[in-house]
Amino acid sequence: MEWPGNRHDRGVRPRRLARCCSWGALKRTLPFLLWLPQYSVQWLQLDLIAGFTVGLTVVPQALAYAEVAGLPVEYGLYSSYVGGFIYCLFGTSKDVTLGPTAIMSLLVSVYTSGDVALAVLLAFLSGCIQLAMGLLKFGFLLDFISYPVIKAFTSAAAVTIGFSQVKNLLGLKDIPRQFILQVYETFHKLPSTRPGDAVLGFLCIAFLMALKFMKEHFPRTYRGMPRCHQLCYIIVWLTTTARNAIVVVAAGLVAYSFHVMGLQPFILTGKTAEGLPEFRLPPFSEKIDNRTVPFSEMVGDIGAGLFIIPLMGLLESVAIARAFASQNNYRINTNQELLAIGLTNFLGSFLSAYPVTGSFGRTALNSQTGVCTPAGGILTGLLVIFSLGYLTPLFFYIPKAALAAVIICAVAPMFDLGICKTLWKVKKIDLLPFMVTFLLSFWEIQYGILIGILVSLIILCYSIARPKIKVVDPNGLTLMIMSGLSFPAVEYLRDAVHEKALTDSVPQRVVLDFTHVNVLDYTVVLGLRELQLEFQSQGRSLLLSGLQVFVVHWNGSSFLPITPLKSLQVVLDTPMPQEICREGSVT
Repeated sequence: MEWPGNRHDRGVRPRRLARCCSWGALKRTLPFLLWLPQYSVQWLQLDLIAGFTVGLTVVPQALAYAEVAGLPVEYGLYSSYVGGFIYCLFGTSKDVTLGPTAIMSLLVSVYTSGDVALAVLLAFLSGCIQLAMGLLKFGFLLDFISYPVIKAFTSAAAVTIGFSQVKNLLGLKDIPRQFILQVYETFHKLPSTRPGDAVLGFLCIAFLMALKFMKEHFPRTYRGMPRCHQLCYIIVWLTTTARNAIVVVAAGLVAYSFHVMGLQPFILTGKTAEGLPEFRLPPFSEKIDNRTVPFSEMVGDIGAGLFIIPLMGLLESVAIARAFASQNNYRINTNQELLAIGLTNFLGSFLSAYPVTGSFGRTALNSQTGVCTPAGGILTGLLVIFSLGYLTPLFFYIPKAALAAVIICAVAPMFDLGICKTLWKVKKIDLLPFMVTFLLSFWEIQYGILIGILVSLIILCYSIARPKIKVVDPNGLTLMIMSGLSFPAVEYLRDAVHEKALTDSVPQRVVLDFTHVNVLDYTVVLGLRELQLEFQSQGRSLLLSGLQVFVVHWNGSSFLPITPLKSLQVVLDTPMPQEICREGSVT
């Protein structure tokens, strides 16, 4: 039996299938197909320079961020190379680099407490959630996290991460992870500072700051500059750009020199696992003290991290992609970015990686070196693989104080309380979610983020629930509603009309001007209906003026008002067919 519409469906479904499998759909899913046909030798040169430069930065940072995550340093490298290959295929920003970051490493530390199996499982689960969000086009959810909340979180994270490295900078041991206790114990144990670590750490910070200052103030090249000056500029640029690698290598050589002499004034990184990680399934169970911890218990141990980690990973990466897309005049696809980072975390978990996201510092460096396509990430990934294959024995001699200096200098620019002055000038109420997020993040970082988002949403909903109502004509009593009307505003609207209209001193006829109203839901219509009945009981009339046609469901040749609206008197400013509008009322 052939049901009505079957013939039509047989034509629609093949067309939909054709659109899904079209060349355009394939290019949207694999954005590298857009730029690969235009790839040139000049682009290759710039991408190689950018990839090599970022690679010199990512290796020392990966080692340092693994320390922040509370994991063995090799796991920072395991997490640093997958993103370069995946993002080249699926990413829509030429500048973004994916890998370990200070904030993500801090969050991993909070939710896994240094458990490698939990960290790798968290990468797998985060990747699954992020992939699902991308496939379901949930990128718009990130728009509900306000900028003050983001800035407050990053500023608090900068303080937390920076202070967590003071113990390594001073050579202190047995410092707890919780921030308040960490501050107390660090000051309590200051007399136990190791002089060698402290001197080396502060020297590394001074050297990094000096090189950064040099890079920011060194004169640029110009056409006609003598070759010797150009050569000097290239040397200075390479030195200042690779300052993290230079500091780590120099500190390692110093530590090795003392080791040869039989002295050990520094706490070293120690033995690092050699070679590339095996490709294997993420750990869905683990053995602790001769007891097998099942998957459900591991998920329970992660707790709120299942929500916080994927969300913050997406937020950080998409925010960076949007910033550099705006700066360099191109557009990104938010949902495609979700797919790229989700696939990176998903596949990375099979190679012992912990959760990663976009790195602001390395992305900025990538952009400054003139990268043309995401292909620069391939060389970065190859440099990390080379380091894992051949350089891991040398990591033994890297002092932890040097890695702490790299982290402190990397997170210091993230601390920005200057935004408070701007918020005070622009909109003072935005200081509330900022301060709530900033202060609570020192107690529990997940509570800071969640409560900050909640406060921002309450502020947003308050403006919806309290629309501005302006008295336009006091004599004839015309009330103009200055925004859309949704169900939270019903009682406020009724109270406002009661206050201004339902008194003995006002005219018999009251007009609600809906010129600026472009949203009208069913609850509002019911409220207006009840309000009209109140007017009728007092022998008065309620008119709706300026009601937009699409608000009352004008649909081609048929007029389909919501049922309770039929009995409301309406003054329609838009001309309507005579059979639809008779004697000023909706029929």
